[in-house]
Amino acid sequence: MIGRPMPARVRAAYRAEMRAARTAPTDEARWWHLERAHILSQPWPWPHTANHIAMFALAVRQRDRREALGQVVRIIVAAPGSALGRSPEGNTGRAGVGLTQPMPMPADLAKLLQTA
Repeated sequence: MIGRPMPARVRAAYRAEMRAARTAPTDEARWWHLERAHILSQPWPWPHTANHIAMFALAVRQRDRREALGQVVRIIVAAPGSALGRSPEGNTGRAGVGLTQPMPMPADLAKLLQTA
């Protein structure tokens, strides 16, 4: 996926998750949508980085220093990791999850990414 544009269906789903994160009624729901957007964005440097920027902004808003610091690190490594194909499948992108830790992928997102 390196160098390839994000397929239209994946981009639409990513944008929908990012939009839902901005408009969700609770922080818990915002994180859920950002995590789903993260899973979708990992193979593409700019969307992946933009997702971590949104996660950082939410962490700052919540005054969660640990999460904010973790997102700063992830903002720095997101684009190079995506460009090198080193993003762990299913990883939700939160600070409490290891940078290289693969995680189970939600079935709907796995199907979308497989068919894209």
